[in-house]
Amino acid sequence: MTIHDNGLGPEQVVLVTAGANGIGRIIAEKYLSYGCKVHVCDINQESIDCFIQANPSATASLADVSNVSQVEQMFNDFKTHYTHLDILVNNAGIAGPTALVEDINPDEWAQTINIDLNGQFHCTKYAVPLLKANGSGSIINISSNAAFFGFPMRSPYTAAKWALIGLTKTWAMELGPHNIRVNALCPGSVRGERIDGVIERDAQKRGVTTEVVKELYAEQSSMRLFVGPDDVANMAIYLTSTLGASISGQIMGIDGHTENLSSKF
Repeated sequence: MTIHDNGLGPEQVVLVTAGANGIGRIIAEKYLSYGCKVHVCDINQESIDCFIQANPSATASLADVSNVSQVEQMFNDFKTHYTHLDILVNNAGIAGPTALVEDINPDEWAQTINIDLNGQFHCTKYAVPLLKANGSGSIINISSNAAFFGFPMRSPYTAAKWALIGLTKTWAMELGPHNIRVNALCPGSVRGERIDGVIERDAQKRGVTTEVVKELYAEQSSMRLFVGPDDVANMAIYLTSTLGASISGQIMGIDGHTENLSSKF
């Protein structure tokens, strides 16, 4: 595939939240590989410095998406670099606590909701006027296969990811008349440090080895797999390019078909 096959290229400006590491970095670098202009925000300055060193054509802001004032400042910074916005990828999120509902610390509940749900609202609120002024655009919300099922021991994460599905549908309805498309990606277990941490905490809670939990997670997928960050990035590219020009309000599983998330030992 070339830049000319899908409409992505130097005229497109992309904003990726939590884009300096993990899945967000893979997504940002995928857009850069198509020649797009990319701005990332991240909560970690060291990660930003590393990202910019590797991708000097990109720009970046230090911002916590759960803090609306920081998001507003991030968009002010964005506008010093670019005159328009074509694509917003709401990627920022955390795994949250692994615990039974009665054992969840309310502060950890609030933190997870503030980042995983409120953060996506904050960024969309400030991105939409730019997208409307542009006359078209696309928003990708990173949800999770947890939005398809109940997910034991992950209450705040599941609550946020389910809520994002409702917001995706609602925003697609609101913004469709402005030629702005909104879709959600729902990855399963994605290979990397984040899922490794979740598995380690789950194993500790259950009193089993990490290998036992990792096998359980894999068995939740019909294809018995952990997806790669590139799988998520490739779907984002498809949906925000001309290849997905008629797709909006859709919830896309990237998980090898999850059968359930509630297996018990």
